[in-house]
Amino acid sequence: MPDQPDRTPAPPPPPSGNWKDLRARVLSAAVLVPLAALCVWLGGLVYGAMIVLAMAGMAAEWARMFGFGLDVRRGQLCLAWAAAMGIAAVAGHWGGALLVMAAGLVLGPALWAGQVAIGCAGLSLLWLRYMSEPGAGVVLFLVACVALSDTGAYMAGRLFGGPKLAPRISPAKTWSGSIGGLCCAVVAGMPVAALMPGAQPGALWRGAVFGGLVAIAAQVGDLAESALKRARGVKDSGTILPGHGGLLDRFDGLLVAAPVAALLSLGAAGGAAFWYVGLH
Repeated sequence: MPDQPDRTPAPPPPPSGNWKDLRARVLSAAVLVPLAALCVWLGGLVYGAMIVLAMAGMAAEWARMFGFGLDVRRGQLCLAWAAAMGIAAVAGHWGGALLVMAAGLVLGPALWAGQVAIGCAGLSLLWLRYMSEPGAGVVLFLVACVALSDTGAYMAGRLFGGPKLAPRISPAKTWSGSIGGLCCAVVAGMPVAALMPGAQPGALWRGAVFGGLVAIAAQVGDLAESALKRARGVKDSGTILPGHGGLLDRFDGLLVAAPVAALLSLGAAGGAAFWYVGLH
């Protein structure tokens, strides 16, 4: 009798993507997180140097996506221009930093858009650390919510899969990932806000609400950077961070979340944390 064909059903594919980059992500985070946390805690020129270097690196990646590497004059100018914005802000010349940003229009509309996006994020992070109270705690809240939103989205998306969030922009992103990231940021925001020195009544629920708001802003930034990469035909903005790609790939959420937090801080009395906006 001839052999019967094997009718055992094939195992279902994983819900979304795979975990092949998880190890690289964990190892790079194990180095980056303590180093960044130390810079945030120290503040001053140490923190300022970290932000200026990040701004310059992201500007170089943006320029490279448009065909201007560091081997050409315009790519070098993009890096120097972003660094000049950050240095002016670290020195306390906020108006000068904004003038440098505006003058970046001479680089051309596409590269200027990068200077504005990166400049607003970098200046916002400097403003939140130097001009709000408690500065280190505010930056910690922001970064924790953005990072856990990204991690929660990564884990939930691969565990649960499901409908795509924006398939034309980023086929790997799912609604389950987006919701998972939002929930993680809400949970992270509550204890950070409540345990912050000088916490005010309502800190717990405000931490939850503004943690969720930060997550939404971060996901908008993530999608915007994905749309830019798709338009430019590149997979990653760079290769400097194993498991993450480039600086823009890792910190794209902060490009939107940091300016949102800085604007909210302007409405908080006495330079208080941005989640106290509206309290007087």
